[in-house]
Amino acid sequence: MKKASLSVGVVGLCLLFFIATAYAVGNDGYEPVVKTADTKTAYIHHIDHKNGKVMFSVDDIEWYEGAEADKVFLEREPDSGEEGTPDGYYIVNDSEELHALEVAPNAQVVMQIFDKNGNIEDVNTEWNQAVTLTEFLQIFNNNEIVDVSQYPFHLTIHNGKVVKIIQQYLP
Repeated sequence: MKKASLSVGVVGLCLLFFIATAYAVGNDGYEPVVKTADTKTAYIHHIDHKNGKVMFSVDDIEWYEGAEADKVFLEREPDSGEEGTPDGYYIVNDSEELHALEVAPNAQVVMQIFDKNGNIEDVNTEWNQAVTLTEFLQIFNNNEIVDVSQYPFHLTIHNGKVVKIIQQYLP
């Protein structure tokens, strides 16, 4: 009887730990990226260096969140049995065609989560961390702990070049 009570207690503490951890990460401080005519959302598949230029190979997507995500989700998946998106966002990727985008050498980069030092214990969400383009290239190529290519990025484009890169947080 004592063993069963102890087991239930341990399971309960573990459950409480995981709930508290999820709550601690939460969405406090999260601000959706404002959509503009100059901004597109995409997955970055490859990064190449050609003739001294940084080139992204991207797959454009449509990113929705909140009520807009629920609306698009229900239109596209009416038989899901759900009342809305499970995580508050919805991605539409009707074409996985890749195209190239040149990145401005002084592009601003904003990250939410990435491998900072090779220790999994130190990987956590920190909102809107500014990194240099050089740091981003290193982060992108280091996929041992966090593969940032699996995250969408909001790309601001001026005069045909990416001038701002914002990693989209995924709950």
